[in-house]
Amino acid sequence: MNKTHHDKNRHLGEVISGMGRVMVAFSGGVDSTLVLKRAQEELGDQVIAVVVASELFREEEFDAAVTLATDMGVDVYQTEIKELEDEGIVANNPDSWYHSKKLLYSHLNQLAKEMGYHYVLDGMIMDDVNDFRPGLQARTEAGARSVLQEAGLYKNEVRELVKNLGLPVWNKPASCSLASRIPYGTTLDKQKIAQVDQAERFIAKLGFEMVRVRYHDQIARIEVNPAEIAELVQHRDKIQMKLTSLGFSYVSIDLRGYRTGSMNEVLPEESKIIEVS
Repeated sequence: MNKTHHDKNRHLGEVISGMGRVMVAFSGGVDSTLVLKRAQEELGDQVIAVVVASELFREEEFDAAVTLATDMGVDVYQTEIKELEDEGIVANNPDSWYHSKKLLYSHLNQLAKEMGYHYVLDGMIMDDVNDFRPGLQARTEAGARSVLQEAGLYKNEVRELVKNLGLPVWNKPASCSLASRIPYGTTLDKQKIAQVDQAERFIAKLGFEMVRVRYHDQIARIEVNPAEIAELVQHRDKIQMKLTSLGFSYVSIDLRGYRTGSMNEVLPEESKIIEVS
């Protein structure tokens, strides 16, 4: 029998209820918001939200996550990690996502040990199984719990549950590390991260809620929702001027439009096998 999202939500509560004290890796996105809310409902004040500042995510995302968790009445712990000091992450090879998540989970596990929390919970969902996600391996090695996956929940179901809970982020667009805009094999640095960040901010201010600017050395490849491509073209002169001022020589529009994981499309299958020592 196929389970409804209400059945899965009930199972989610059963999974969490026996965990005791839990630490939730909280980004402020829809997935981790559901984890935090359900943990709060099941465990009360035995829950803490850990919000991690990162060089590869926007500062306002960190601030928004802290505000949301506080508004939900959950204790918040603020911390940071330095990805650009990790050679495995800076190399930006297909296994860099593994190193990034390993750094995160190691940091969270250390905090949980010091603060007396039994489990670290993250917001990975069933959809993550269907893409190239080296972070899943790091998660498993660290012993963190992806309770939404354990309950069999997909993104559309998570959004519906968060909406029913009356939480404002139910329709928040997915966010991802700014490093995801840079092709594998191109080393990461603060200048490249700032370049794509500023380019996306500019285009977003023109009214495009979902935008990615993919970095290809001198070329910027812009992704927006397919239905908005014609509108994007209408702003071509100002976009061209801004992005060339940021250091791009050429500006292009991806006619396939915005899609998650577009940098993974060119990866050969053998590159998706992550071997670590």
